[in-house]
Amino acid sequence: MTFHDYSITFLRLSLLCFLSPAASSADYIPSTLDGPFVPVTVPLDTSLRGKAIDLADTDPRVRRHVTGFEPEQISLSLSSDYDSIWVSWITGEFQIGKNVKPLDPTSIDSIVQFGTLRHSLSHEAKGTSLVYSQLYPFDGLLNYTSGIIHHVRITGLKPSTVYYYRCGDPSRHAMSKIHHFRTMPVSSPSSYPSRIAVVGDLGLTYNTTDTVSHLLQNSPDLVLLIGDVSYANLYLTNGTSSDCYSCSFPDTPIHETYQPRWDYWGRFMETLTSKVPLMVVEGNHEIELQAENKTFEAYKSRFAFPFKESGSSSKLYYSFNAAIRVAKEDLAKFDRSVTPWLVVSWHPPWYSTYTAHYREAECMKEAMEELLYSYGTDIVFNGHVHAYERTNRVYNYELDPCGPVYIVVGDGGNREKMAIEHADEPGKCPDPLTTPDPAMGGEFCGWNFTTTGKFCWDQQPEYSALRESSFGHGILEVKNETWALWTWYRNQDSSSKVGDQIYIVREPDRCHGYNRLVDHC
Repeated sequence: MTFHDYSITFLRLSLLCFLSPAASSADYIPSTLDGPFVPVTVPLDTSLRGKAIDLADTDPRVRRHVTGFEPEQISLSLSSDYDSIWVSWITGEFQIGKNVKPLDPTSIDSIVQFGTLRHSLSHEAKGTSLVYSQLYPFDGLLNYTSGIIHHVRITGLKPSTVYYYRCGDPSRHAMSKIHHFRTMPVSSPSSYPSRIAVVGDLGLTYNTTDTVSHLLQNSPDLVLLIGDVSYANLYLTNGTSSDCYSCSFPDTPIHETYQPRWDYWGRFMETLTSKVPLMVVEGNHEIELQAENKTFEAYKSRFAFPFKESGSSSKLYYSFNAAIRVAKEDLAKFDRSVTPWLVVSWHPPWYSTYTAHYREAECMKEAMEELLYSYGTDIVFNGHVHAYERTNRVYNYELDPCGPVYIVVGDGGNREKMAIEHADEPGKCPDPLTTPDPAMGGEFCGWNFTTTGKFCWDQQPEYSALRESSFGHGILEVKNETWALWTWYRNQDSSSKVGDQIYIVREPDRCHGYNRLVDHC
């Protein structure tokens, strides 16, 4: 079967050196070499159970602060390698109403001026522009058409170098202020991005603002957002919102969305995205079905993806060397001597012990887990479940010293409720027939599998090392060819305090890590 609604992202990181970074540390940080660990559940902080509230459209952080065709919602994303990067922005105002007339994307140029000196932007790159619409041909529903969305690919860049840039159309006197970014290092065994921020299910709530503020304080080189971005699909086209769309609006002729929430999200995020590349994996909230069965229109239009550079025919699947690879064909090209680490990401988790979305992606797991295991995947990041959970190394629900570490970080702060209940608690095991996810094809693959032949465990399973219901984000720091430091930060803590921290250690001598054959005996 196919899983067209979720992309899989592969991060390939090139590193060198075999010394243990923890060997000289005064404060000992555990590593996976110390595991497997006894399962731990952090008690719920009841002060966090308050309702998550979206930023209102009157909040100054989401209002439009430019005029005419001046750029807004500026964002960066990586291209195929260190020597290129995408710059995206929007000009002109969106329209929402019964009758909307799209702007002409050819009416304004897409230009980026850039250089290594702030006051000498001597280079120029041109790109393309587009407009998308979200249409609902039903009485009482409002249509939307976006501003002009620009995507420009800058090439010929030097590695690990700060570049200054501004974007817009100089002939229209519509240019942004000067921003800056740092390029990725050369993809080689001796260099890699220092700090990769990982966050999922972000949304645009007051919890989100805390998450982004803490993330900025951690100075990432790259941000990976694992799906569920703006949550525009929790709104009707008239701007009426709900924590549970199907509960509040069961009789709507189609699942509506309020597309201005995307513009609000882009404006709020510009402080981060204009200087740090953001790579996005789509989630279920990005499907946004509209007329003629169109899906993912906002997602595919607003973000620049290196899909063509990576040989993909779809914006839902792409790769880049800082590094992300997709599909079996890319795995076949994976060279551990050049890029030792293989880190994989997609939205719905295979290994989560919360009742929320419990085993929804079981069919995907059955179809792909052996492939990822055979290529020695080191770490898997997922979102979807609004909590934090880290596993021991696991394969097919059993502890395995060569299996990946799975980390769920769907705790970015969106307005949907936090995941609190666990499937192994008395009376909390979901009815198996309620678990298939329609976005995954709706098939059921969750047959009995525990040692007692049940759908759920009777206690926290041994593959689950640590779980906690809280909001936050994580930072992955690859130290060398075999050691990477994972740190999870909770929003309620100071920036110097961590909620979870562990060295994830590759063992290439024990686990050959490339095209390893799976023993079914």
